[in-house]
Amino acid sequence: MDRQERKRRAHDLDVTVWVGKSGIESVVDELDDQLSDRDLVKVKFLRAARAGDPTEEKAADLAERVNADLVDTRGHTAVLYR
Repeated sequence: MDRQERKRRAHDLDVTVWVGKSGIESVVDELDDQLSDRDLVKVKFLRAARAGDPTEEKAADLAERVNADLVDTRGHTAVLYR
């Protein structure tokens, strides 16, 4: 599956992981489990989690922690693939 196909499939996905004021650390295990069950997961970064940092930066950090690829970010939502 190429990058364009991943983006196309991600469009209809629902957000299943929300990163809140507890930060990235609190969702790493859950995201890892979800990526084991399915190849694409959509993650929403709430205002409290961003703390002034760009969503792309937070999403790249999260992707690195779960050994996944960052497919796309739009607004405050990211799609990860493994």
